[in-house]
Amino acid sequence: MTTTVVSHHAAADEALHLQAHQFLRQFHDETGRPGLAARWRQVRAEVADTGTWQPTLDELTYAARVAWRNAGRCIGRARWSSLTVRDRRDTTTMLALRRELTGHLDAATANGRVRSVLTVLAPATATAPAPLRIINPQLARYAAWHTDGGVIGDPANLTLTALAVRLGWTGPTHRGAFDLLPWIAATADGRLHLLHPDHARIRQVPIHHPRHPWLADLALRWPAVPVISNMTLHLGGLQFPAPFSGAFMAGGIATRDLADPDRYHQLPAVIDGLGLPDHDRLRADKALLTLHEAVLHSYEHAGVSITDHHRESRAFARFTAREEAAGRTVTGDWSWLNSYPMTPQDPSWPRYYDTTQPTPALRPEPHTLTTG
Repeated sequence: MTTTVVSHHAAADEALHLQAHQFLRQFHDETGRPGLAARWRQVRAEVADTGTWQPTLDELTYAARVAWRNAGRCIGRARWSSLTVRDRRDTTTMLALRRELTGHLDAATANGRVRSVLTVLAPATATAPAPLRIINPQLARYAAWHTDGGVIGDPANLTLTALAVRLGWTGPTHRGAFDLLPWIAATADGRLHLLHPDHARIRQVPIHHPRHPWLADLALRWPAVPVISNMTLHLGGLQFPAPFSGAFMAGGIATRDLADPDRYHQLPAVIDGLGLPDHDRLRADKALLTLHEAVLHSYEHAGVSITDHHRESRAFARFTAREEAAGRTVTGDWSWLNSYPMTPQDPSWPRYYDTTQPTPALRPEPHTLTTG
């Protein structure tokens, strides 16, 4: 038994040494920083003493930015080098976590001039999970309420809503389609805790259309900033919980969030509003375009940054050219990089990309939400 335990720890240390050295070599090679040998001796001694190692702020910032550069499903990574990285590895309490998540929202929203931000929390170790992890997939998500007629709200969040209720959340007195969910965090012992965000700090954008005033009567809205809160930053054998935010692309809100039959299912209402007849075989396309126009107009009218698929496809083509000129392989999931309404006229469409996932990497935490 003792031999088995010792062998396990030795194998874990060897794997950590290998991954840490690979990361440090990449960091020093790409940044041109001197002192790799000295830094490696320091990290190796730290692992021997503590079983883990702590990146410097420069190493952490580099890793976070390169992880975004490597994110195969993200078409917006042309801006990877401008990512703002918040080092919050000293966050240990629920009160502090709530404060830091609110700070992330403030920094990312930036009065409408949305910025890309990543907040790094304390890591997991070889023997223990991370001290604090966020269960919510995003910081701004809407509840889903069962009714006799189906579901009010976002059906994608049925399980998350049930979990919040089991933990003591009651929701608003008058339940609606856009009730913001509380945050749920896990401590290292596996216990779940409710965090109640200040809803005034979560900016939302009412959806309306410049030529179809009836669309405002649908009372649609969406958050200003997508903060993906269950992400983990992988670097050098370490795993850091790391909420990450960029900016919305209008097509994602219009076609997936608001139009998808398994989400808010708004296409029938838009088709009715436009008065499109049943025999119009393109009525769904026309309704989607109208909803897309409404999202773009609404965010621009509110002074909140938003992008579109044509702009991002061109930016991604430039990103690809720069990466390949630098001798780096561009990774990508074609189906995510070319989601509807992209067409063969968009420059990201005609080619495929390497599908491997290099590190540093940003990956969603594989939490399984249960309602007990």
